[in-house]
Amino acid sequence: MTLSTSRRGFLKGATATGALLFVGLTPQGALAAADGPAMLNPFVKIGSDGTVTAIVKHFEKGQGPATGLSTLIAEEIGLRMDQIAYEFAPSNPEVYNNLLFGPFQGTGGSTAMANSFMQYRQAGAAAREMLLQAAASDWGVDASELSIEEGMVTGAGNTAPLGDFVAAASALEAPAEPRLKDPSEFRLIGDPSIRRLDSAIKVDGSAQFAIDVFLPNQMVVMIARPEQRGALAMSFDDSGAQGIRGYIRSAVLPNQAGVAVYAEDTWAALQARNALEVEWDLSAAETRSSDEIEAEIRAALEEEPTYNVGGPDAAATRAAIDGAANVVEQTFYFPLLAHAPMEPLNCTIEQTEDGRIVLHDGAQMPTGPHMAMAEIFQLPMDQIEIRTMLAGGSFGRRATPDADYQVEAALAFVMTDRTRPVKLVWSREDDLRSGYYRPAFGHKVRVGLDEDGEIVGWEHRIAGQSIMKGTPFESVLVHDGIDHSSVEGTADSPYQIPGAFFGLTDTEKATSTLWWRAVGHTHTAYVMEVMMDMAARAAGADPVAFRLNYLTGEGADQRRMAGVLRLAAEQAGWGAAPADRSQGIAVHKSFGSYVAEVVEISGNAADGVRIERVTCAVDCGLAVNPDIVKAQMEGGIGYGIGHNMRDRITLTNGAVDQYNFPDYEPLRIGDIQRIDVHIVPSAEAPTGVGEPGTPPAAPALANAIAAASDLRVGTLPMDENGVAFV
Repeated sequence: MTLSTSRRGFLKGATATGALLFVGLTPQGALAAADGPAMLNPFVKIGSDGTVTAIVKHFEKGQGPATGLSTLIAEEIGLRMDQIAYEFAPSNPEVYNNLLFGPFQGTGGSTAMANSFMQYRQAGAAAREMLLQAAASDWGVDASELSIEEGMVTGAGNTAPLGDFVAAASALEAPAEPRLKDPSEFRLIGDPSIRRLDSAIKVDGSAQFAIDVFLPNQMVVMIARPEQRGALAMSFDDSGAQGIRGYIRSAVLPNQAGVAVYAEDTWAALQARNALEVEWDLSAAETRSSDEIEAEIRAALEEEPTYNVGGPDAAATRAAIDGAANVVEQTFYFPLLAHAPMEPLNCTIEQTEDGRIVLHDGAQMPTGPHMAMAEIFQLPMDQIEIRTMLAGGSFGRRATPDADYQVEAALAFVMTDRTRPVKLVWSREDDLRSGYYRPAFGHKVRVGLDEDGEIVGWEHRIAGQSIMKGTPFESVLVHDGIDHSSVEGTADSPYQIPGAFFGLTDTEKATSTLWWRAVGHTHTAYVMEVMMDMAARAAGADPVAFRLNYLTGEGADQRRMAGVLRLAAEQAGWGAAPADRSQGIAVHKSFGSYVAEVVEISGNAADGVRIERVTCAVDCGLAVNPDIVKAQMEGGIGYGIGHNMRDRITLTNGAVDQYNFPDYEPLRIGDIQRIDVHIVPSAEAPTGVGEPGTPPAAPALANAIAAASDLRVGTLPMDENGVAFV
């Protein structure tokens, strides 16, 4: 299914599949309950008191879809933002699938607004027309004379709250082609004063995150996991845990991936787990250390790439570079990185009196755990319910191909008599030492320039650990042997670079790899933008002008990327920084959005760098909620800069060295003094904003450091490779 789903097709599909979900489907197609609120379609619920609820199919981990999708419905119906509430959709991919993922319900890839924009507008418009038709019939007027403003149906000399017409509207046929409002009619979409619907509950503490779930008579389970990936639990001795108050018992998980430790509360489970002695089978475990992994990746960069990702024959590119007047080259290395969300992983499982299984979870991709639960408990899908909760961040961690932590909870629960709910809790140390990681990657790039400073060849070798290979996503996301997540942002860059060759070599995975905020763009953008800067300076050209030279033509990619580049430079006062400051710039396209960033620093690499200001320009199409767009740019910038300043995951004989925030330090509030975000006005369809702020951030900082210190940081993190920060 694609984003171009027609309004007629959507509404027919909505009413047809609704019969699977909602009791009281009327013959005409509206979803209604005799005594409860009407489900005018799977995305809009309206009570007889006029309360409108948006059914949000994308979970909320801080990125804003609960507000964004509610805004679309409120706009089309004719409501104020304080007149709409939201709730998360149940797990049902037939109705709530991500239109860009196929028959799969999930949140990721910065797709929430991109795939739901028309869908939720159509849902709101259909609900509006049904309410107006009901009111017109009641008042004996033509529906074209009526409108809904701030929740009131008005026109033809009449005014009444929309709740008066809910019952009658639920008996009507859903319109096949509801009229969508013209952008000139928008009152909410694009309004920078609109604030998040979930802010108040997060401020006053009433928001319920997954970790806040506390069910009567629940047990807490923590898993003793091996230090090395691939080790298996053979046996355990819990004699040291027996005397801990609240300890219940321990058991080896059915898949031998760990030992489940059950207790009355989290503290008892943690203490008992620490007292446990486990015998591990290390025969199939990872035993390499980080220096060996890095050496393997660097060695792969010296060999001919396995896959041609894009461009002419490598030999032709190499010959052009060898004959160039000037050659610049650099080798880069990117370490493993943890996601490190503020809320550690957790979920809770219970069994109801009628035998159904209920999973309470910050479910980023509910279809995966839903299918896993069905297999583990040997139940049909409709006997399993997933209740999606708020999550305190994710950055990709809550969306694993194998539903890892949900499976842990299910296996721990299936080993009990199921009379008590089981809450799985990961500690911060678990998250850093036993999680999934942004894979390690290396790049080697050579760029040839002619006498005029023009690029004549660009040879770009990439080597690293594939995310998709060996997972259920391989058949869909790996083509001709190439995992696109390893190379995205290189051969498909909007830059029109002559004689460019891009090659990829896969290396063995050192641990469990996973998408990380912006996925492959986190390393490809760094390399592309640092190399563009190096080439510009070798050519004696201004870095902005040099980039613009390769963004010419009438293509939308080139036009829009050049637009944000110019805007960021203008707003940052490019080239006019105070004498004691230096600037660096980077621009990148990811997830359909174009982002340029200028980082302005004081100091230098040797004496200490201080990030004084980041100026960001973003073209994400129509900005539904500008305040959220700005917040996501700010968060993405901080995430990209913070991790590249000082973070890495290292292994010693296969075991992760880092334990907690003291040795895997997140961004501090004082690390960046100021961030300014400028949104390009646009009538284009909305694109992603959750991730695109991250890729240009670190290379813009690296280019500023180079401008101040003539130091090119090729191996990350920066503070381990010649850069001091103050």
